[in-house]
Amino acid sequence: MNDTTRPLDGITVIALEHAIAAPFCTRHLADLGARVIKIERPGGGDFARGYDRRVQGMASHFVWVNRSKESLTLDLKHPDARAVLDRLLAQADVFVQNLAPGAAERMGLSFQALHDDFPRLIVCDISGYGDGGPYRDKKAYDLLIQGESGFLSITGDGDQPAKAGCSIADISAGMYAYSGILSALIQRQHTGLGSRVEVSLLETMTEWMGYPLYYAYDGASPPGRSGAAHATICPYGPFQTGDGLTVLLGVQNEREWASFCEVVLEQPALADDPRYASNVLRHEARAEVESRIRDVFATLTSGAVMARLDRAQIANARLNEMKDVWAHPQLHARGRFRSVMTPAGEVPALLPPALPEGVSPRMDPVPAVGQHTEAILAELGLASSIDRLRADAAI
Repeated sequence: MNDTTRPLDGITVIALEHAIAAPFCTRHLADLGARVIKIERPGGGDFARGYDRRVQGMASHFVWVNRSKESLTLDLKHPDARAVLDRLLAQADVFVQNLAPGAAERMGLSFQALHDDFPRLIVCDISGYGDGGPYRDKKAYDLLIQGESGFLSITGDGDQPAKAGCSIADISAGMYAYSGILSALIQRQHTGLGSRVEVSLLETMTEWMGYPLYYAYDGASPPGRSGAAHATICPYGPFQTGDGLTVLLGVQNEREWASFCEVVLEQPALADDPRYASNVLRHEARAEVESRIRDVFATLTSGAVMARLDRAQIANARLNEMKDVWAHPQLHARGRFRSVMTPAGEVPALLPPALPEGVSPRMDPVPAVGQHTEAILAELGLASSIDRLRADAAI
């Protein structure tokens, strides 16, 4: 496969999207070659454009999830704008939306409403809670789903919960929407028909909560909050070293525990101490185990600790800040960064993490609001209507 051929070349995606979940999904589709036409509100566009101004005056969230897309402004409350959307859907393969609960259905954009006119169209609906049940009409944001899914009950420290530092619920929904759409495209090859992919943020996050759910199965106590440490494995977590830096490590089994005691702590007799002879016992004696480790690490630099951990073949890592990740030697050694254009100039961008061998992803510009409106309308045969549509505020 050469660099100009991508798995989704020739696939067109119409995205009535905002915020993170749907844009994250469609950006991954664009990475694989799909043409993604992003429909935005005339004027301000996707409200995620205004979240911050950290990337040369643009929003960090928006730059992250909106490269390689075309921006078309449409006011879908205007009848002429809906006619434009129908022309787009007639030529599209996929329609993705994450509007407010029930909004797409009220606009006649449900799968049922579209399927007769566009039988090959795949429709992906992303919502907080799904289109049934008592929570159907509730608004849902990332933090709220972290709470409803139980995620906040196991993160943080002691009695204080802590949300994930990135939009983990939105990301989970976006990734399941992405894989669901890919599955629907494969299914269409067999049936010739489009299908519906429904994604609920609550359901995707609850899937990711599988381990703590089963740990608390049948009324058992759930895993407690343990900060950056593991709730049930010991030792596993962050430890400060003598130079004030933090090293993360994880001991997974008794062979590793023996090596850890001998090589890292230089206390080989500790491996035979019956008080720490299994992970269950070490977890029960966590305070003692971690105190022993801190006493040793306080006398060493982070480099010396990590060298010992490497010799003992114990998994370890640094607690990096964002500046460290931008400069990460492993990412740069593997050539994981490229540059993409934006309305404010060129910025670095990370390559997609999973691609078929030999495929170069699309790394096209992040669009300005409505940047492609006139070109798309001309493509649809509506060039002569552009001035009227603009005067009527339909675009």
